[in-house]
Amino acid sequence: MSDVRAPETHGLSHRLGRMNGRNPHEPHRTATPLELLFDLTFVVAFAQAGAQLAHLVAEDHAGPAIGAFAFAMFAICWAWINFSWFASAYDTDDWFYRLTTMVQMVGVVILALGLPAMFHSLEAGEHLDNRVMVAGYVVMRVAMVAQWLRAARQDPDHRRTALSYAAFIVGAQACWVLLAVADPPTAAFFAIAPLLFLVELGGPIIAERTSSGTPWHAHHIAERYGLLTIIALGEVVFGTVASVSALVESQGWSAEAMIVVAAGIGLAFGLWWNYFILPSGPILSRHRNRAFAWGYVHIVMYAAIAATGAGLHVAAYVIEGVAEIGTLGAIAAVAVPVLIFSVTLFGLYTYLVQEFDPFHIALLAATVLLLALAIVLAASGASLGLCLILVTLAPAVIVVGFETIGHRHEAAALERALR
Repeated sequence: MSDVRAPETHGLSHRLGRMNGRNPHEPHRTATPLELLFDLTFVVAFAQAGAQLAHLVAEDHAGPAIGAFAFAMFAICWAWINFSWFASAYDTDDWFYRLTTMVQMVGVVILALGLPAMFHSLEAGEHLDNRVMVAGYVVMRVAMVAQWLRAARQDPDHRRTALSYAAFIVGAQACWVLLAVADPPTAAFFAIAPLLFLVELGGPIIAERTSSGTPWHAHHIAERYGLLTIIALGEVVFGTVASVSALVESQGWSAEAMIVVAAGIGLAFGLWWNYFILPSGPILSRHRNRAFAWGYVHIVMYAAIAATGAGLHVAAYVIEGVAEIGTLGAIAAVAVPVLIFSVTLFGLYTYLVQEFDPFHIALLAATVLLLALAIVLAASGASLGLCLILVTLAPAVIVVGFETIGHRHEAAALERALR
């Protein structure tokens, strides 16, 4: 991917700037206030998906819940990815760029409003109702295509790349619209949808690797992914507050209610600490070809974080006595997402540094054993509070290991990876 000059206009401009690409090595590049405002719409989207997941799992409809949640999280994360990578390469911050960003925010909100209907339709089992979600994507992508066409016109060096992005977006969106209009049975929908997922995920890879690519900024994009991680962790905190509020209102304060509070904040803090061990920025700057796998795998990680918040909500439902599942189901609803997060984070770390560290494997194994112990104890009749404490301690294994020994291993691995 080529180096380009800094744009002629940067920061607030009362006239249209020229969208000729940002400098991918621009010093001190950070997220803008507009990007942070855009991210706020994803607070709503994550909350909607998490609430719907918790409701269905508590009603013992785990199969439809997981399928709908996976579909929802892909749609949510993909909307954010589409905007953020473009912004890293072409943010002009002029009035047209700001207005098209606002339009995309409207689209994200529409997408979020369509999530309950999609979850309920999948629970019913006959047809998947994603029409409102598709409408939200149409709104987002009208603005996104306009931005790519503007880049194609004003940045001749990357014209082919920009046009490729625009073509893939239009093609993929047309297929989603046709699928929504056809309204096939659920089984047929999920037979067709993976093909469209491949088009969505493959489009950027083809656009970037068969042309000059876009001038995205490695440290900026690493920061943006970190910020969305914090947004997703907000769902853990939100799920904790919402569930404990309902619990206290119906039963008053109890030891288990306080344990849920401690578990929610402890898990949010532990997952945050674990994630920011990942040395993404420097390695992506040195090895830009590792960006696609790194960026796409984050979808799984964001889903795991949001599902952790939903699992805490399920635990409160069980304590409150309004769930169809018992302690084992509630603990599994929290422990499994934490396990997926931990394994995914380990995979990302290993992929970035391109080497296995036996010490880190030992830390991951200890984390897995602690989560498995919580599930086994729940199955044996142990209290929900005790099991939640064990799940909460699982991310702390990584924290303690990194802060005592692992940080030296990471420093050495980072030095080798940046040679």
